[in-house]
Amino acid sequence: MKFLRGIIPLLLFAALMGLPDPGVFVKAETEPETGPGTEEEAGFKLEAEAALLMEVNSGKIIWEENSRKKLYPASLTKIMSLLLALEHLQEGRIALDDSVRISARASSMGGSEIFLSEGDRVSLEDLLIGMAVGSANDAAVAVAEHISGSVEGFAELMNEKAASLGLKNSHFCNPHGLHAPDHYSCAYDVMLMSLALLEYPRIHRWATIWMDEHFLKGKIRSGEVFLSNTNRMIVDYPGCDGLKTGYTREGGNSIAATAQRGKSRFLAVVMGSPTEKERFDAAQMLLDHAFSNYKSVPVVKKGAEVAVIPMNKGAPHEAAVVAAKNLSLLLPQGAEEDYTKELKIFPFELPLKRHQKVGELRVSYGDGERAAVDLIIEEKVRRAPVGTLFLRMLHRLLRFGR
Repeated sequence: MKFLRGIIPLLLFAALMGLPDPGVFVKAETEPETGPGTEEEAGFKLEAEAALLMEVNSGKIIWEENSRKKLYPASLTKIMSLLLALEHLQEGRIALDDSVRISARASSMGGSEIFLSEGDRVSLEDLLIGMAVGSANDAAVAVAEHISGSVEGFAELMNEKAASLGLKNSHFCNPHGLHAPDHYSCAYDVMLMSLALLEYPRIHRWATIWMDEHFLKGKIRSGEVFLSNTNRMIVDYPGCDGLKTGYTREGGNSIAATAQRGKSRFLAVVMGSPTEKERFDAAQMLLDHAFSNYKSVPVVKKGAEVAVIPMNKGAPHEAAVVAAKNLSLLLPQGAEEDYTKELKIFPFELPLKRHQKVGELRVSYGDGERAAVDLIIEEKVRRAPVGTLFLRMLHRLLRFGR
């Protein structure tokens, strides 16, 4: 007992003043997979100013042309507007059953519309459906005003979100995409905001509504609306479940089209096609190429627990780390599916915030190709009180002494 009385204070001091919890490195077992070889030039000849093809869950771009060229996005703008609305919805700042009063400004919008009148009250969900399906400009203004109080305030929010997503060739002046000289984007940036929007499964439910002959019946002064989807690929192209079309005279015809078959989801962005038919033809050609030549191999899903790590000085005393997003590997059709996984936990200091990055899941595959996904703490971890640390050390000592 004299030994324990002497050593316990020293161990407690070490626990309180010691170094941060060290990182952990674990090599996982080999699993099926290989990566694609050298990418050959696809040689697409599309009627478009710019285009891009990529696989969603791997984040790999398969082909691109003029993807950073600044162009007028037209109603592809609404991808950003819908993204902000769904983010606010997830955070509880707004609700789908919110009753939104239609302003004079919203009711006066031209172009695609759902014929809202000043003073109408429409649910937020109906407005978002009107944007996603019918590309309604009046609905976009109403949503913007509901979230930010004004179109100008919402545009500021759009540009802040653009910066956080890494959109370097975009600037937004409005939530709908009607022409403004300083309102622009590019195919690469449209890809980035589309990927962010695809994090919300609800968008597929809205974007795949083909038509509603009696939309808003009895809810608006104009009576009802024949709502039809501007994206005919949701019925013409197998697996297509989004995302958004756009057209203005200055910007031409554009589309961000996504389709999933099996485990593979691809995204094609086409901007500045001369005609509506040519934009759909271009998107279909890109997606056909992707499904014919590539496959996606899932590694881990967003939110899946990857490991439980000890928190020697934390409360709780251990914490789960999860994948921050989906991770898949892009492979040629017919390729074997061999890969190795490595778990890397970085050194950290307490406390840890919820969803704070603490490491990476790293994957090696194919001919030296690599991929990674951030690992985040599922729940916050605080510093354990001195009394808790003392009891832990005492428990370890008693176990050691047995």
